[in-house]
Amino acid sequence: METCYIFITGGVVSSLGKGIATSSIGVLLRARGYRVTAVKIDPYINVDAGTMRPYEHGEVFVTADGAETDLDIGTYERFLGIDLTRANNLTTGQVYQTVIDKERRGEYLSQTVQVIPHVTDEVKRRIREAGQLANAEIVLVEVGGTVGDIESLPFLEAIRQMRFDCRDRTLYLHVTLLPYLGTSEEYKTKPTQHSVATLRGVGIQPDGIILRSKSPVPDEARHKIALFTNVEARDVFNSYDADYVYAVPEILEQQGIGRFIERRLQLEKVTPELRGWQEAVRTLREPDDRVVIGIVGKYVAMPDAYLSLIEALRHAGIANRAEVRLEWINAEALVAGDLTRLHTLDGILVPGGFGIRGIEGKVLAARYAREQQVPFLGICLGMQVAVIEYARHQAGLEGANSTEFDPYTPYPVIDLMPEQLDTADLGGTMRLGNWPMQINPNTILAKVYGPAANQGLVYERHRHRYEVNPAFADALQVAGLIISGTTPGMRGRGAGLIEAIELSDHPFFLGVQSHPEFASRLMRPSPPFRSFIEAAVAYHRQHQPAADLRA
Repeated sequence: METCYIFITGGVVSSLGKGIATSSIGVLLRARGYRVTAVKIDPYINVDAGTMRPYEHGEVFVTADGAETDLDIGTYERFLGIDLTRANNLTTGQVYQTVIDKERRGEYLSQTVQVIPHVTDEVKRRIREAGQLANAEIVLVEVGGTVGDIESLPFLEAIRQMRFDCRDRTLYLHVTLLPYLGTSEEYKTKPTQHSVATLRGVGIQPDGIILRSKSPVPDEARHKIALFTNVEARDVFNSYDADYVYAVPEILEQQGIGRFIERRLQLEKVTPELRGWQEAVRTLREPDDRVVIGIVGKYVAMPDAYLSLIEALRHAGIANRAEVRLEWINAEALVAGDLTRLHTLDGILVPGGFGIRGIEGKVLAARYAREQQVPFLGICLGMQVAVIEYARHQAGLEGANSTEFDPYTPYPVIDLMPEQLDTADLGGTMRLGNWPMQINPNTILAKVYGPAANQGLVYERHRHRYEVNPAFADALQVAGLIISGTTPGMRGRGAGLIEAIELSDHPFFLGVQSHPEFASRLMRPSPPFRSFIEAAVAYHRQHQPAADLRA
C-alpha cells in the first residue's frame, strides 16, 4: 500500500496530551497489523533538545542512534514498541539550517529563498523520509505547540500542502481542551470552536476532533462541537483523564476511532489485538504488592524531567505485579543530614543529571542504601555517585570526587577521559546513543540481563560526559566494589570504560553508566528496572507487616 499520513494538531492550550493521543492511535494501527512510525515536529529554533532546561521542557530523550530529542519521541517508542531515529524529530532549527546550507552551496540556483516553497518543501521531504526509513505504511505526524502560534505556521502550511500531494492518503486530527466551568456546571465548547476556526483559517479542515477533558463529555457537547466545526458527530472523540495513560488506546478504540481511520483512509476493517495492553492495565489496577521507591534527584519538582524513568519503573511494576509508588526527594534537602525520608522506602533510585547541585545529598542516599541494605539502583550520574561514596568510605580515598564537581580533588574517581580533555567544545565529548556493554559472568548484572544478553553483550543508550576513572579500578575492587560491566573499545574512545558496578554483600545494589530506561517497553521492561523492583518487593515483604502488602 502507498504510505498514508495522519496529522495531529493541538488547540486552546499546550501540553494537552497530543503525544499520548498520537501514540494511542499508533497502538491501534499496530494492533491491526500496520507498519507505523511517528514524527514529532517541534517549532522551536533549537536544532535539538540537548541544551534545553529540563524544568522548562522535560527530559531529553535519546534515540539509539544518538539523537537528543523531545520527550514525545520516548512516548512513541514506549507505546509503539519500536526504536525511532533522529529522522523522527523535526525542528525549526534543523529545517532552516538545512535550507540555509543549501542556499550557500548554490543548490537553489540563485532563487529568492522563501518560506514557501523552500522551507515547506524541506518539511515535507523530511516527513516522507522518516516514513521511508522506517518502511512505514502509516506515518503519524504530531505538530507541537498550539494552532495560532506564529512558530508553527510554516509546518501547518506544509501539512496543508500534503493533502494535495497525497489526496485520500491524508487525515487531519485536531486535539483541543474542553474546559469544565464549575459555576455553570457545563463544558464550554467555545474555545474548541475558535481553535478549529483558526486551523481552518490556515487552510486545514480537521477530519476528526479529539476532546481532552477531565471526565467523559456528554453527547450534547459533542454534537454542538460537530455542528460548529463542520465535523460529523461520530468523528468527535473524547480522551478524558484516565487512571493510567496505557488505558487511553482502549478508551479511544471503544469510541470508534479505529473504524474512523479505516473509513477515512480506505483501509481494510480489522479487529485490533489488544489483549496484552488490557492485561497490563488490569495489573496496574489490581496489583498483588506495592512498593515505595524514593527518587533522589535534582529536578523532582518537574517529574517530566524523569518521564522515561517513571515509565520504566511502571513497566517493571507490571512485570512484578506490583504497584510502584514514587517518593520524590530533593537531593539538596538531604545535605543537612536528615535522612528520615529514606526510612520508609523499599528502594532508592538516584537518576542521571548534570551539575553539582544536590550531589552530596545523592552521596548520602547511596551510603544509606549501602549500609542499611536497601535495594539501590544508580543511573548514569547515580552510578558515579555510588562510586564516589564507596571510594570515600570503603576504599579509604578521603575526598574522592568527580572533577566535574571538584577539579582539585585528590582522588578523581570520576573524570573526563584523555581524548575528551583534548576537545575544546564539551558538546562534542558526550557519549550518546547505543554503546555496547560486556557483562562479566557470575555477577548480579549477568543474572539481571540473563537471556537478553547475546554472549554476554548488551547495548544500552547513553547520555553523559564523565566516566569512572579506570586508574582507580584496582583500588575500588580491592575494597570490595565489583565492576560487572565494561565497554569494549569503540569509535576511537579507548577500551575498558566502566559500565556497571555492584556489591555482592547486598540484596540489590547496582549502578549502570547507561540510561536503560530509554529502551524500556510496556511488554519488554528494562532488565535493571525489572530486577530492582523485584528486589524492592522482596524487601517490602521482609520489612513491612503482611497486612500491608495489599494496602
